[in-house]
Amino acid sequence: MKINVIIVDKKGKDKLYAGLIEHYIKIAKPFAKVEVIEVFDKEIAKAHDISPEAAQRAYSKALEKYMANGINIVLDPSSKEVDSHGFADLLKDSATVNFFIGGAYGFERAFLDKCNTAVSFGKITLSHKLVKVVLLEQIFRGLTINNNHPYHK
Repeated sequence: MKINVIIVDKKGKDKLYAGLIEHYIKIAKPFAKVEVIEVFDKEIAKAHDISPEAAQRAYSKALEKYMANGINIVLDPSSKEVDSHGFADLLKDSATVNFFIGGAYGFERAFLDKCNTAVSFGKITLSHKLVKVVLLEQIFRGLTINNNHPYHK
């Protein structure tokens, strides 16, 4: 199984959470290959200075190329909340799962509609860098649930 976490974020700027990110990628290896892909380009940077809508369009344009293979799941605070077992179900029966974490302005409706499903980690606002860590922990938890590993108990 291959799991991609695609996030609108500047590469290598995540020193605070880097150890946790590497930890979850490493311990998930027996169950899946997990990769974090950070996407940030000049168009996104320019769009941030124009408007939230322009930023959302730039995110969509930058992220759409990662949607070609597998199941596409977007993290969106206005979508349905899932518990850990529901989250584990999202990982079942798929060779490739792509998770998308947006930038400061979230996603435009058109991008959300292109994804297979959208989930929320709750109504509180978290930085997208912290959400990356939470997502990786939930991916590992979901993998252990699906493989009857004792971590989730």
